[in-house]
Amino acid sequence: MNKQSVGVVSIGVYIPKGFHTSEDIARASGVPKEIVEEKMGILRKVMPASDKDHPISMGVEASKVALERGNVNPEEVDLVIWSGEEYKEYPMVTAGIKLQHEVGAINAWAFDTSQRCGTMIVGLKLAKDMMIANEDINTVLVAAGYRNCDLINYQNQRTRFMFNLAAGGAAAVLKKNHPRNHILGAAFMSDGSFADDVYVPAGGTIMPTSHETLERKLHYLDVRDPEDMKRRLDDLSMKNFLKVVEDALEKSGYTTKDIDYLAILHMKRSAHNYILSELGLNENQTTYFEEYGHLGQCDQILSLELGLKSGKIRDGSLVVLVSAGIGYAWDALVIKWGPC
Repeated sequence: MNKQSVGVVSIGVYIPKGFHTSEDIARASGVPKEIVEEKMGILRKVMPASDKDHPISMGVEASKVALERGNVNPEEVDLVIWSGEEYKEYPMVTAGIKLQHEVGAINAWAFDTSQRCGTMIVGLKLAKDMMIANEDINTVLVAAGYRNCDLINYQNQRTRFMFNLAAGGAAAVLKKNHPRNHILGAAFMSDGSFADDVYVPAGGTIMPTSHETLERKLHYLDVRDPEDMKRRLDDLSMKNFLKVVEDALEKSGYTTKDIDYLAILHMKRSAHNYILSELGLNENQTTYFEEYGHLGQCDQILSLELGLKSGKIRDGSLVVLVSAGIGYAWDALVIKWGPC
C-alpha cells in the first residue's frame, strides 16, 4: 500500500492597515529609536485599525483568501483547527467553531489548540497526523489570528523583548495526497521550568478582575524576573532552536545543508543572525519582519507568503518553518515545496 501524504494546497494572510513606527515605540517607551530599530529589529509593526482586526475575524479573512486561492469550496472542509491565540474577541469563545461558521465550512467539525506562538506549527502537524489516521478527514483548514499587541504596556521595561508583538491573521488549507507542497517531518520541545515566567497577572482565578487590578494595570503581559529568565533562557533557547530544526530535517531525510528557505518568527536582530549563521544560511534564504513585527502564530505563514512573492521559495525548495512560544516551546516543520 502506498504511503499517504499531506500537502499544502494554499495559504492566506490578513494584515491590518495600522502600524506603530520605531518612533512611536521609542516615544511611548523611552527606549532610544536606534535601539528599537537596530537591536529590536523594528522599523514599524502592524497594529489593528478596523472592526475586522480582531483575532477570529482576522483568521476568517485569511481563511477566505486561502480557500479562494486553492479553489476549495468551504463545504469540502472536513476539519477546522484554530491555531491562533487564546486572547481573542471574548473570553471562553471557541474560535475554531466560530471560524468554521463564518467561512461556511458546514460539513466540518472544529477545535482549538494552543501553544502560544508555536501553535501554527502544532496545528499543521496535528492536521497531517489526523488526516493520515482518519479515512474521513481529507481536507483541513488551519487558521490563526493574533492581537497580543493589546497586552503590551510600553511603560513596563520588563517586557521590552515583547515590544515587537503585532497583529494579523493566517491560514493554510491542507489535503490528503495533494500532489504538491508535502509536509514532511516535524520536531517539538518544551520546558515547563519557564511556564510561570511570562504571564498576565490579573483576570484569572488567582487574581480576578477588580477595580484595583485595572488601576494597577495588571491586565498586560508581564515578566516575573527578567534577569533570571534571561540568564536561564539565553543559551538554552538558541540550542533548542537549532535542535528542533536539525531533528525535523533528520526525520525528513535531509540535513541543514539542504535548507533553501527558513520561515522563522521575528526576534531581535542578533538572535536572528546567529541562527542563520549556525545553519549556514543568508538573508536571501529567509525574511526578516522589520516592517511587520511579531505576528505570533502567523509568522511562519506570512514568511511563506513573502518568500513566494519574492521568489525566494520556488518549486523544489526545501522549506523549514520554525517557531518558539513562551512557556517555553520550540517547534520546527519541513515542507518540500512544489510537485512531489
